[in-house]
Parts: sequence; C-alpha cells; structure tokens
Amino acid sequence: MAMPEDRRTDAAPFSWIDEAVRNADDDRAFEQLVQQFTHERQYGSVFNARLMRARLALGLPLLSQPAIGDVPKALQQRYQDAYLDAAREVGQLLLTDGNIPAAWPYFRAVGNIGPIVEAIDAFDVDEPAPPEALDRLNATIQIAFQEGVNPRKGFELMLKHFGMCRAVTMFGAYPRQDGREESLRLLVRSLHAEIVENLKRAISAVEGTCPESDSIPVLVEGRDWLFENNAQYTDSSHLAGLLKFCMDLDDEAALRQAVEMADYGCRLSPMFQYSDDPPFDRAYEDRRVYLRALIGEAVDRAVAHFEAKAGDCDRDRDGTRPAEVLVELLTRLQRYSDAVGAFRRYLADAPPEHLSCPTLPQLCEMAGDFEQLKNVAQEQSDPLTYLAAAIRSRA
Repeated sequence: MAMPEDRRTDAAPFSWIDEAVRNADDDRAFEQLVQQFTHERQYGSVFNARLMRARLALGLPLLSQPAIGDVPKALQQRYQDAYLDAAREVGQLLLTDGNIPAAWPYFRAVGNIGPIVEAIDAFDVDEPAPPEALDRLNATIQIAFQEGVNPRKGFELMLKHFGMCRAVTMFGAYPRQDGREESLRLLVRSLHAEIVENLKRAISAVEGTCPESDSIPVLVEGRDWLFENNAQYTDSSHLAGLLKFCMDLDDEAALRQAVEMADYGCRLSPMFQYSDDPPFDRAYEDRRVYLRALIGEAVDRAVAHFEAKAGDCDRDRDGTRPAEVLVELLTRLQRYSDAVGAFRRYLADAPPEHLSCPTLPQLCEMAGDFEQLKNVAQEQSDPLTYLAAAIRSRA
C-alpha cells in the first residue's frame, strides 16, 4: 500500500548524494534524507525513504512499492517488518503534529487504532473553523464515525458542528467496498455468449440453418442485414459499460471476446453508437483499436491512433486522460522507452498522484534508463528518486 507523498524539498542535496553513492555509503545517504524530510515535515517522504532502503537491502526494485504478496516468499516477512516499522514511525510523527486524517492510514496499516482513538477523543476545532480546519474536521468525522474508529466522538463532532439534519443523514451511511474484479472474465464470457446466441437465432430464422461458429465476426460476415432497422442482439448500454472495464483484462481468451464484442458494437446503427470521454470519443471503435493491440493485432496503428489523440487534445477541456491512456497502452505493450518519451511529452508537469498510468520513475525503471531518471529527478528537485537512480545506475 503506497502512502501519500509530500511536496519535494527545494534544497536538493545532489552533490553529497553522488559522493555517498560513489563511496557505497548508501545508509548515510538515506539517513540524511530522512533527517531532512523529518525536519521539513515531509513525512510521506520519510516513509518512502525507509521502504526504499529496505528494498535495497533485500535486493528488490527500488522505484516501486510492491504489495507484500508480490515480494518473493523468502523476503516477505522482512519486507513486512520494515513496512510496519516505517508506518509506526510516520504515523506517530503525524499524530504529534495533530494530523489525525494523515496519520490514520499508517496506523490502520499497522493494525493499531488505539492512538487514533485517543487522538480523536481529544480532538475538536474552534468555531468558526477556517477552511483547513473544516477539512480536517470532516476527515476526522469520516474516520471516527463512518469507519467506526470512534463512533461516539465522531457523532458528537458531527452534531456539534453540522447540526441534526446532517447527523441523521450520515447516521445510515456506511461505506462499502465491492470486490468484483474476479467476475470480469465471467461477465465477458456471458455477454459474448448472449450476443452469439441471439445472432444465431436471427440467422436461423432467415436462412433456415443455424451456423456452427461461435465467433461474432464469422457470424456477421456477409450478413449486413442483421443490423438493419436498428436491430441489436444485446442491450447496448450493457455492452458499452462492460467494454470500459475490458481494457484491464490480461486473459487473452477474454480479450479476444472483448475485441469481437467491440467489433459488433461498431456495426450497430448510429442510434446505438456511444460517445465517451476522450480519447474514447467513438466508444466502440476506439476501444476496439486499443483491445486489438493488447492481443497483438495492428499494434503500430493503435499506438499512432492514441498518440494522435494525446497530441490533439485540449488539456483544459480534456484533462490528461488521453495522454495517460497512451502511456498505459505503451506500458501494456512493454514499449517502456516509448512510454517514457510519451510521459515526458505530455505529462511532465502533471501531478503524479492524480495519474492512473505509471509514474515517470516507474517507467524509467521498466526501461532501465536510470541516467534519464537522474536528469528528471534533478530537474524536479527530487533527491530521493535521484538517489535511487544513482544506485541503480551504479549497479
């Protein structure tokens, strides 16, 4: 679990980092950065530095934060211990600063909510609360009441500062999480089978025989009449909704079925053609291009297609999503150097915490381009990433 990142230090100590790395004194470099981050209250960077040091000691990739289950089994306990130690340290630093919402993820990761319960019991804000204090109040109520950490105090705070109406409204609201990822392949298979069955039924009614193939392209080839008079063979809203999630598929069989369904969607009449947010303006066609690339078909065409969309988009209107999709596609295709270039062209100034695609340091590590990563880190005044790149470059 990655913790929130802080603002970078302005006084980037690149010269002594280079000296420490040359002398193989990595521990000193990490400890000096931790001291600097602590002094500047960049507590997220303290956490990241502690974990990066642990990964270096264990021989793990420096620039990613793997889940415990993704670490080799022989190293899992040692990495978990380092993770918990770092979380305790940073959680306590944040509580000492009075920042309960920021401290909560660290104590939750450790499995020790006692200090948070005590801090919430002592928490309040003065009226009228300035915007920053009001944000912290809202976040503390969320943790105390809706997450059940200290419901009594959370409800007291809610009633005191927001009145009866909001208190009653929130009383019945509890956050829920649905883990439905494992059902995606089943959903794809089921919807594909429904389309195939309905196509076969329509063909049999006209031609008198039922085709044997279960391939949508085979069934519709030479049968344009299947789509006359706005005919469709499944609810188009179900299809459009499901295809949005299909881009996350890794299973080749499911991906091929998704491509077939996207191809089917492209053949529907204009009244069933959906427009989505860029870069999927033509929802079926654009997703078909993307999905085909994932199964190794028309790959260069797909890259050029989404490169053009990233280059042509209006950042103020469309945001960074078109460029993120391009980087995601290049990453899925294992074109890591191309992904680094695309990121630098279109996303260099985008806040990394707001991006859905891999970050530039992660892409540089995938590409093995640590000299470029050092340059980027120096440009961005990011000494921790610079240290990691220098160590990896030395290796």
